[in-house]
Amino acid sequence: MPLLEPNPGALRPRPGGQADSPAADRVPDVRAHGTPARLRADLERLLGAEKVLSSVSDLVRYASDASPYRFVPQVVVLAEDTDDVSRVLAYARDHGRNVVFRAAGTSLNGQAQGEDILVDVRRHWAGVEVLDDEGRQARIGPGTTVFRANASLARHGRLLGPDPASSIACTVGGVVANNASGMTAGTTRNSYRTVASLTVVLPSGTVVDTAAPDADEALARAEPGLCEGLLALKAEIEADPELTARIRAKYELKNTNGYRLDAFLDGNTPVEILRGLMVGSQGTLGFLSELVFDTLPLGRRTSTGLFFFPTLSAAAAAVPLFNEAGALAVELMDGNTLRASVSVQGVPQDWAQLPREATALLVEFRSPDEETQREREQAAREVLDRLELIEPVASVTNELTRDTGTIASYWKARKAFVTAVGGSRPPGTTLITEDFAVPPSRLAEACEALLELQEQHGFDAAVAGHAAHGNLHFLLAFDAADEGDVARYAAFMDDFCRMTVDRFDGSLKAEHATGRNIAPFLELEWGARATELMWRIKELVDPSGVLAPRVLLDRDPRAHLRGLKSIPRTEAIADPCIECGFCEPTCPSEDLTTTPRQRIVLRREMMRQTPGSPVTDSLLADYGYDAVDTCAGDSTCKLDCPVGIDTGALMKQFRHARHSAREERTAALTARHFGAVERAARLALAAAEQARGRLGGRDGARADRALGAVTRAARRAVRPDLVPEWLPEIPGPAARRLPATSRQGAEAVYYPACVNRIFGDPEGHEGPSLPEAMVVVSARAGRPVWIPSDVNGTCCATIWHSKGYEQGNALMANRMVEAAWRWTDGGDLPLVVDASSCTLGLAQEVVPYLTPANRKLHDRLTVLDSLQWAADTLLPRLTVERRVDSATVHPTCSMRHLGDEAELRRVAEACAEEVVVPLDAGCCAFAGDRGLLHEELTASATAREAAEVTSREFDAYLSANRTCEIGMDHATGNRGYHSVIQELERATRPR
Repeated sequence: MPLLEPNPGALRPRPGGQADSPAADRVPDVRAHGTPARLRADLERLLGAEKVLSSVSDLVRYASDASPYRFVPQVVVLAEDTDDVSRVLAYARDHGRNVVFRAAGTSLNGQAQGEDILVDVRRHWAGVEVLDDEGRQARIGPGTTVFRANASLARHGRLLGPDPASSIACTVGGVVANNASGMTAGTTRNSYRTVASLTVVLPSGTVVDTAAPDADEALARAEPGLCEGLLALKAEIEADPELTARIRAKYELKNTNGYRLDAFLDGNTPVEILRGLMVGSQGTLGFLSELVFDTLPLGRRTSTGLFFFPTLSAAAAAVPLFNEAGALAVELMDGNTLRASVSVQGVPQDWAQLPREATALLVEFRSPDEETQREREQAAREVLDRLELIEPVASVTNELTRDTGTIASYWKARKAFVTAVGGSRPPGTTLITEDFAVPPSRLAEACEALLELQEQHGFDAAVAGHAAHGNLHFLLAFDAADEGDVARYAAFMDDFCRMTVDRFDGSLKAEHATGRNIAPFLELEWGARATELMWRIKELVDPSGVLAPRVLLDRDPRAHLRGLKSIPRTEAIADPCIECGFCEPTCPSEDLTTTPRQRIVLRREMMRQTPGSPVTDSLLADYGYDAVDTCAGDSTCKLDCPVGIDTGALMKQFRHARHSAREERTAALTARHFGAVERAARLALAAAEQARGRLGGRDGARADRALGAVTRAARRAVRPDLVPEWLPEIPGPAARRLPATSRQGAEAVYYPACVNRIFGDPEGHEGPSLPEAMVVVSARAGRPVWIPSDVNGTCCATIWHSKGYEQGNALMANRMVEAAWRWTDGGDLPLVVDASSCTLGLAQEVVPYLTPANRKLHDRLTVLDSLQWAADTLLPRLTVERRVDSATVHPTCSMRHLGDEAELRRVAEACAEEVVVPLDAGCCAFAGDRGLLHEELTASATAREAAEVTSREFDAYLSANRTCEIGMDHATGNRGYHSVIQELERATRPR
C-alpha cells in the first residue's frame, strides 16, 4: 500500500449533505458489490474481462442520460465489433435476459437506459469514410458524433441532413435510431429520407447489409420467417385503403412516435422494408452497426436574423411568411427561454429584462451563391416590413446579418434551450422535455393552447421549437421525490396528449422518438389497429423480446411515471447539471474512467444514500481515481456545457479536500522556494539525459527502462498522484541562462514560462530554443521584447492551482502579479507569455486568489499569449522567406479558453504550404504533469488524434505549450512537436 494513500473519507459528503432517510430511487445496499457474480463471470468468459464493467460505480455512471428517467443496469458491456454484439444477443436469448444499446446517452426519453445488460456502442464505433470525391455519400460508424461527421464532410461542401441541437454530443447511431431531425431537417432531410443504406445486427444475431446486392437472398436464407412476415404485413396494410391513407397523412407532419409504418408502403422487398423500419426503431429491433448517408449541400452563404415579437402568438403567425420567403430554418424561443439563455456564455445579459410575453424567431437562409443570397435577403426584408416587432433591449437589432460570430451566438442560445432552461430550474427538481408537432398553419393556436394548459396545471414552462415545421418543444420541472408533484405532472401529460391528438391531430413525438414518456400514449395517437401492427412488428423481428423492453411499446398506462429520477442537491457548482452529456466528447478521460456528467451522476448517488451506506463506501473507493485523479482539469467541459458547469474546478476542490495540512504547507514551501525547485528540475533532467546517453541506441533505451522502473517503484511506495512516471519522450534540460535582452526600447515584456525554463527542445530539434526564437523574431519584426532578470523562481501558479493546493496557489499568484506589475511599469507594456496554459493562468485563473490590492493591479495588466503576439503584432511586419510543405498543429485546451486557436493556424499557415488541424484534436490531458502521473490518461485522450497524425508524414509538428508538445510526442512516437514561434523564426530568417 502506498505510504501516502489519499483518504477517501475526505470526499465523503458533508454532514447534512445527505438525506436523513435514503431516497426512494437510491441504489439498494444489495447492489453495493456491482454485477452479480454469475452474470459477470459468464460475460467475462464470453467477451473477455476488459469488455465487462461491473462495479457499482460503473453501473451508476451508466444509469442516467439526458432524460428524466434513471434505471441502473446489471452490467455494462463494451462491445468492440458485431461479433461481440451477436454474442451478447445470443447470451440474452439463451438466458432470458434483455439488452439495451447506448451510445452518447443524450436521449431525452430514456432510450439509452436499461435494467439488465447495457451495451456501450460509442467507444469502439466511431469513424467516417467519405465514399466519393464530391462527398455525396459517407459511411459513418454509429458512435460518431454528428459534429465530427459534419467536420469531415465540410471539406467537400456537404453535411448530414439531420441537425439536432445536441449535434456536438449525440451520435449518428442514436440520431438514426430515433430519427432525430433538428432545426432544418423537417420531413425531407431527416434520417428516414437520407440514410441510403445501413448494416443491422438483428436480435437473432443475423447481420444484414441492406446495400449488398444479394441482401434479400441472404436474408431469405437466414431468416425465412422474418421475410415472409414482413411481406405479409405489407400486403395487409396495402389492402386497407383507410389505414394506408392514415399512415401517409401521419407522416406529412414530423412524426417519430412508434415504428415507421410507411416503411411497408415505401419498401418493396423485405430488406427495403427492414431498412425503413430500423430508422426510428429506438434500439428495439436491432443494432445499427454502420450507416451510409446521402449527404446534402452545405450552403456556405448564410444570412440569419433574430427577430423579437410582442407575443408568442404574433411570432407563430409570422412563421409561414418566412417559410414562403425561402427560410431553411425558423426557430421559436419564448420569453422564458430567452431570459434563461442569459446563463449561456455570449448571450446578451439584457435579455433577462425582456417582457414576459416577448418571443423571438431565429430565421436562417442558406444560399449557394451571392446572387441567391441577395434575393433571399430581399424576400426576408419584405416580410419584415409587414411585421410588428419590438426592440425592448439594447442588444435587439431585428436585422439580418452575415457575420459568422453573431450567427454563432444566436445558434448557441437556441441550441442551449434544454440545458439553459434546465440549469435555471429550482434546485432538486427533475426536468421533463417534450416535443410535439401540429400542422404549421395551426402553430399559433397550438402555442396558446399549450400555455393555457401549463397555467391550468401550475407549470411555468419554457417553449421553443422548429416553428417552420410546426414542431414545438417545452420543458417542465417538478420534484420526482414528491408524490403530489408527480401526480400534477401525470395529470398534465394526460391533458397534453389528448389536446395534441383530439384538437390538432398532431404528433405526440415529432423528433425525440417515443421513449418511455410517450409509450403509454402510443395508441391514443395511432389508434388500436395501427398500434397492434406495431406490436406484431416487434414480435416478428424480436420474438424473444430481447431488445429494449418498455422503451417504445408498453401497455401499462402509468409506465411513464416509473423510474423518474430524483435530483438530490450536491456541490453548488454541479447543481444546475441536467445530465445532458454535452460535456462528454471534449473530456480527455471519456474513454478511460469517467466524464464530467458521470462525475456528477456518481456524486448525486452518494447524496441519495444515507451516511455510511455500503453503496456510498463502494462509490468512494473508486471515485478518487476514476473521478478526481484522472480529471485533466482542463475545464473544456465548461466551454461545451451550455450553462458553463466547470467540473474540472470541482475536481480541483476535491483534490484540495484530500490534502493534509502538512501537504498544504509543503506545497506552499515549494512555491516560496520555487527558484531552487526549478534548478533542481533542470539538474534532474540533465542527469537523466546523461544516463540515457544522448547518442541513442540500446544504451539510451536501457536507461529509459531503468528510469521507468525506478519511478514505478517510487509511485507504488509513495503515491501515483505525487510521483511522476518517466517517459522516453521527456526532453533534456533547457539552457541555464535566458537570452540577453534590453529594457530600453522594448515593446513588450517577454515572460518565458517555467516549463520552457526547465524543459529543452525535443530530441533532434535544430535551431534556436523557444526563448531565443521569441527574442530574435520579435526584434526582426521591429518589436523587441525584454526578459526581466528575475523571472527565475516565478510561475503562473497553475502547478498549484491544478492540484488544489490553495496556499501555494495564492502565494505564487500574488507574487507573480506583483512582479508583472513591476516588470510592465504598471501595465504600460503588455506581458507576452510563451505557453498557452500559463497565459490562461496569468490572465484568468489567478484572479480569485489575489488580494484585493493585487486584483486591482491585475486589472491593469495586458497578458498576451505568444500566438496573439505573433499573429497580430509580428506577422504583419515579417517577410516569409521559406515554408515547409506541410505542418500539423495541436490546438491546446488553453487555446480554446483563450480563443486563439485561429491565431495558431494563422501563424502556422505563414510557415507551411499545407496546414492540417486534426479533426480529432482535443485536450492531450498532459495537463502540466498529469500525463507523467497518469500516462494512461494522455494515451487515452490522444489516441484518435495520434492515429490521424501518424497516418501520414508532416514536415512540422506545431503547438504552443511545451508540456502539451511532450504529450503529443509521447502519443505519436517522437514526431518532434515544437512551438510555432520557433517555426516562425525559421520561416522568416533572412536567406
